[in-house]
Amino acid sequence: MNFGSSPGWDDTVLPFQLDRTATRGRVARLRGALQHILSQHGYPEVIESLLAEATLLTVLIGQAIRTSWKLSLQVRGNGPARLIATDYFGPAEDGSPAKIRAYAGFDETRLDPDGDAFTQAGSGCFSIMIDQGGGTAPYQGITPLAGGSLAACAENYFAQSEQLPTRFALAFGRTQIPEEEVHWRAGGVMLQQMPDSRPRTEDGGSGTRNLTAPPDILDRATAETWNRVNLLLDAADEIDLIGPSVAPADLLVRLFRADGPRAYRVQPVEFGCTCTKERARTSLSLCSTEDPATMTTDEGVVTVDCQFCGAHYEFEPIAPGIEARHG
Repeated sequence: MNFGSSPGWDDTVLPFQLDRTATRGRVARLRGALQHILSQHGYPEVIESLLAEATLLTVLIGQAIRTSWKLSLQVRGNGPARLIATDYFGPAEDGSPAKIRAYAGFDETRLDPDGDAFTQAGSGCFSIMIDQGGGTAPYQGITPLAGGSLAACAENYFAQSEQLPTRFALAFGRTQIPEEEVHWRAGGVMLQQMPDSRPRTEDGGSGTRNLTAPPDILDRATAETWNRVNLLLDAADEIDLIGPSVAPADLLVRLFRADGPRAYRVQPVEFGCTCTKERARTSLSLCSTEDPATMTTDEGVVTVDCQFCGAHYEFEPIAPGIEARHG
């Protein structure tokens, strides 16, 4: 894809509501933050696609958490893509950027480079955890890997755990701006319909694998509104979603003009990692007695690498503690 000049709304999330319905949502655009994540390890293309989708979902979902909270999304499966992990850190204070980081664990010998990205995860679970800090217990919700995409898994998660009909329309891929190198770009819209009633199912839901779906949550009138808003979102094509030719606010007006779209303050997002030598030291202390042997060089130096940002830590066991070198 070739686009015009890079806009100022890259790496942002724009929350909104539709005043004439009970629908709320967010529009996200990622460029630099996503490129930083995907350039860390030289991932195969199918893994890049999974990680790009997971990162975009995490940014869209994470915008709702409070300052200094952390939202983590994880995909664990028995396929060659055994782990997708993302973390979204709420801004330290209002107006400051949120932080996003992500990485993937996979068995390259089992990957199907021409296969569908989602099927690389196999069977497993999709989970979201919210950590409020301050000694509180994290909240975690889990749903099966089902529906054909990570976006569908996230929709299932909200229907099951939050009783909120949710829709994601996402686009991501390598793009090129004239006179610049090829880079990753992603964009998408998240919609949520506030329900008027609790689920009415007794023997499972009407969705994939008997999971709860929007018809199980909404009354007839609200379901009609929800379906209509979804049809309007269907009119957005890949270029509309991914940008950069259409600003997020302009996209909302184009899609939902009759429903009174109201945009709120935009949230900037940037790549950020929380690893430090002290946290690396702590991770060593939690290892089993066998693990350090596999992490020790021939010179007797214990090494720890951050999978999120690529930072490399070296530790020399010296009684009574461990001295760290950060390279």
